Amino acid sequence: MTRFRLDLGYRGTDFHGWAKQPGLRTVQDAVESGLERITGTEAATVVAGRTDAGVHARRQVVHIDLGDEAIEKLIGQSNRSAEAALLSRLRGVLAADGFHDIVIHAVTEVPDDFDARFSALWRSYQYRLADHRSFIDPLLTPVTPRHKGELDAEAMAEAASEVQGLHDFLPFCKPREGATTIRTLHELRVERDQDAVITIDLRADAFCHHMVRALVGGLIKVGSGNWAVTRPAELIAEADAGLTPDVPMFVTPAEGLVLTEVGYPAPEDYAARAAQTMARRDQE
Repeated sequence: MTRFRLDLGYRGTDFHGWAKQPGLRTVQDAVESGLERITGTEAATVVAGRTDAGVHARRQVVHIDLGDEAIEKLIGQSNRSAEAALLSRLRGVLAADGFHDIVIHAVTEVPDDFDARFSALWRSYQYRLADHRSFIDPLLTPVTPRHKGELDAEAMAEAASEVQGLHDFLPFCKPREGATTIRTLHELRVERDQDAVITIDLRADAFCHHMVRALVGGLIKVGSGNWAVTRPAELIAEADAGLTPDVPMFVTPAEGLVLTEVGYPAPEDYAARAAQTMARRDQE
């Protein structure tokens, strides 16, 4: 078997998320169906991070394993490399099937110990939000939710700076049975861009369910004056102390969220990183 890394992006508007679901349009189903057509065999994708319905990805990463027969069928009579053939033919079949909202950026043969999910060091997201101060670009309205009134971006930035680091993000997560809500939030930055649109950039080793959009929701509460600047940090401190804060989450709309990048170590460290991630998961 030969392992390939696929770098891709997609506009999530018309997808019911990454993961396959019966009868629903999903990114995973589109990609795997396309792979089966060009290789003649089922090719299961392993993804860096599953995105929810309506969430976009600028740079998502998956890996697949293909046997020799599949690679021979893929290349056919051409003199192209397996990487070039996979890139060209997958792009072609997705376009033919009407998946113009998926872009395959690159295909690379990688060592067997590369794991798109477990070898990842971090994932980064950006959330876009327009308020009363923002210039509304009509070309970006499908990916930029609007907030009524004006938000205090400076207060949001101050609150964001207080919740970075290794914490229990239970107040901003939808817990899943047997999974931890402890994460290392490397970056949480709030700024206004040249159009005064608020951009919220987040980077963490991993994110639990709804964590990004719930953190953004908490910052919106700060920016609108409904929460004190210190409130998000106070809720996380309670969770760190083993308490369960009784505060309902405010999960922002999916259309403002983009997976922007996934970071990996040097190739010689793929296996060690994957082992470390899986060991931590086994301890949850």
